[in-house]
Amino acid sequence: MPSPDVLLLSDQLPHLPPPLARQRLPWLGPDLQTLRDTIRPQHLPEDRSSPKTIDLGGGEALLARYACPPGQRLEGLVVILHGLGGCSEGLGVRRLADHLVGAGFAVLRLNMRGAGAGRPLASGTYAALCNRDLLPALSRARQLADQLAAEAGSTGGRTVPLFGVGLSLGGTMLLNGLLAGSEAAPPLDALVCVSSPLDLIRCSEQFDRPRNRIYRRWVLRRLRQLTLADPRGVLPEERSALSGAARVRTLRAFDASITAPRWGFASVEAYYEAASPLQPLLEMVGAGAAMPPILLIHAADDPWVPVTATQQLAAAASAHDCPWLDTLITAHGGHNGFHSRKQDGCAASWADRQTADWLRQRG
Repeated sequence: MPSPDVLLLSDQLPHLPPPLARQRLPWLGPDLQTLRDTIRPQHLPEDRSSPKTIDLGGGEALLARYACPPGQRLEGLVVILHGLGGCSEGLGVRRLADHLVGAGFAVLRLNMRGAGAGRPLASGTYAALCNRDLLPALSRARQLADQLAAEAGSTGGRTVPLFGVGLSLGGTMLLNGLLAGSEAAPPLDALVCVSSPLDLIRCSEQFDRPRNRIYRRWVLRRLRQLTLADPRGVLPEERSALSGAARVRTLRAFDASITAPRWGFASVEAYYEAASPLQPLLEMVGAGAAMPPILLIHAADDPWVPVTATQQLAAAASAHDCPWLDTLITAHGGHNGFHSRKQDGCAASWADRQTADWLRQRG
């Protein structure tokens, strides 16, 4: 039975057990939950992953970090994708990866175009809809999963499933990649999205509100640095939007000046509409279409990404008895926070633990 201090969860599908969650002192409220890793970073063990490059053709590549648990039965290979302004070395990405490796999963922490240490390997920047980069990366990850299965052939010859976990915008990218795949050959066998935008128009409106000005300054500073470090340079109009007194000061303005034109969209509205997975997912749920299992984890007090789209999907999944969509919506947790009491000395967040448990059930 849940203890009195457990966070209330809503919109759960009946076949999911009710998990326990609790805000951990002093990280109370949406902003402290969101900023915990910035205010007081956790000490993580030495990173023992190895680099892997993923060829995109044309002399460009993505950079990933790979780790595999030694001497145990693999539960699967998990591709972890960072959020906006993040990279594979981010604390949240690394903490999740460490927890998954400890739970028996091999992990590939992927940097999207221009992110992190992969900045010199490709020109341009990533977007919420970037399948021409993401799908080749997932194809390479599938090959790696098959290789892992072949190496384990002498102990049973089982397949190694390929899973995805996207943090914030990383979940949006992976959802769009999954929607682009075929029913016969989906790019992932299951997907977890944590605090992920499903409706980019509503998300940009919330993110650009005055109460989020500190977050916005931080994210835009990271995005400007990433873009200006492009190995092939930037256009004069891009440089004007990124530096000086006239530089963009909202996420929507950045996407209008940089992201949308770089990815071939006529306007920021066209980009947001095409890159928002909410409507396609609602249509698939309503039509009874098949999809690999998906888990959406979201906090109702997320200051960056509105929870309403996740609630809308949860209601549709319940109404249509959708077998492949699960949702966990907590009362608290902030944006990709979910910092709760440790369990058995585990430093992973509540969302990290839920992710590993849910993926293990799908292995």
